[in-house]
Amino acid sequence: MSEEVETAVEYSIQEIARAAGTTSRTLRHYDAIGLVRPARVGRNGYRYYSDRSLVRLQRVLLLRDLGLGLDRVAEVLAAQDAGSGAGESADAVALAEARVLGVHLDLLEQERARVDRQIGAVRRTIAALTTPHEGNGLMAANMFDGFDHTKHKDEVIERWGENAYAASDSWWRSMSAEQQQGWQDQVAALNADWVAAATDGEDPASERAQALARRHVEWLRGVPGAPAGDAFAAYVRGLGEMYVADERFAAHYGGVSGATLVRDALHALLDGDA
Repeated sequence: MSEEVETAVEYSIQEIARAAGTTSRTLRHYDAIGLVRPARVGRNGYRYYSDRSLVRLQRVLLLRDLGLGLDRVAEVLAAQDAGSGAGESADAVALAEARVLGVHLDLLEQERARVDRQIGAVRRTIAALTTPHEGNGLMAANMFDGFDHTKHKDEVIERWGENAYAASDSWWRSMSAEQQQGWQDQVAALNADWVAAATDGEDPASERAQALARRHVEWLRGVPGAPAGDAFAAYVRGLGEMYVADERFAAHYGGVSGATLVRDALHALLDGDA
């Protein structure tokens, strides 16, 4: 039988590029750095991809959409695969991949809800601009729904006071768009690592979870307005509880189970430092 004849379904690199909205050059780069390997390479040098390859590519693209660079994508995939049953039966691997994609699906649904709010806000603005009004102005409570980084303002003020909110808000507004994007990239990478750890069933006291907890604490310390001294530990504990109790926060970590890992790992870190 010729090497070019296979019983399993295969796709050419052009078919995959077209379906995924990417390029053959990008797919060849993903192959070169080990992110997405083709199922085989024919004698003519053409790459052929399997259904398994498609799942892998989808995972890569989802992580890229979270704002992660290729190095971080590789790290997250490696961490996810370490607990996904690599080397087990094809059925077991398929179920593990479905579980990982389920976490991504939760994140995407949260993002869709945010975009839906943005669409509604823009539609309301368009309606206000094209409909005569009695000088009430455009400002409305929901004009910036889905946009405003201050959407948790009331909770911050209630828990930690006006000064904490004012310092944080002033710091954010003082940054350039590039600096704000860099900060958001850092948060996206941290959240993705938490999601990966939760997906793998990581113990809160494990070395991996504690390393993430230390990163999380350093991130929190970097926000102006965060309490100092002994009050900082109470602040971190309170945030951990809020991550679990409020689904808006839990969504950043893949849901309640992920938020529970974050909370318990933070508490374990603080208990160890006491």
